[in-house]
Amino acid sequence: MFITFEGIEGCGKSTQVKLLGEELRLRGYGVTLTREPGGCPIADKIRAILLDADNTAMTPLTELLLYAAARSQHLHDKVRPALESGEIVICDRFTDATLAYQGAGRSLDQALIRQLNDLATCGLAPDLTILMDCPVEIGLERALSRIGATQGAKEERFELESLQFHEAVRNGYLLLAGNEPKRFALQDATGPIPQIAEQIAAIVTARLGAR
Repeated sequence: MFITFEGIEGCGKSTQVKLLGEELRLRGYGVTLTREPGGCPIADKIRAILLDADNTAMTPLTELLLYAAARSQHLHDKVRPALESGEIVICDRFTDATLAYQGAGRSLDQALIRQLNDLATCGLAPDLTILMDCPVEIGLERALSRIGATQGAKEERFELESLQFHEAVRNGYLLLAGNEPKRFALQDATGPIPQIAEQIAAIVTARLGAR
């Protein structure tokens, strides 16, 4: 089973990815946790370029192509081998992030993005996508607080974008979820972390049971 987590900056998805992985391992499942951009050595190097706040001159098209390149390598090196070995793969961001950030946020052509996503993934799509949703102001406050406490590379290029950009990204995500209700599970990300983890575990348990 291939599970992805999506959402705006500071929505708490990375925390919930770890908690879900821990819960499923306790139940005896083989689990691989990964993230995009990154997840393997080559893609991690591309991640460093994409998230470096010094790279303000990067064009939206360059950004899009780098994401596609990182994704192609990530799937080859990590995601497909794990799925083929029978593991549950939980990924922090995937193709929906490109549609939300580079499509809704950067106003790049959605058809072009979908074409690049298909090329990079060879058609692989998530079985379940958890969309962690919260108001932009809450998410950015959390994200900037986390970055402030981070040592070393800050990975803050997107956090420094305008409020309008982040609102567009959130609306893009909600539109995607509305268009694919069978794949997406919309999760309120404003509550206590343990409560959210319990709700997500229930969603995943139901999907696993159905499979």
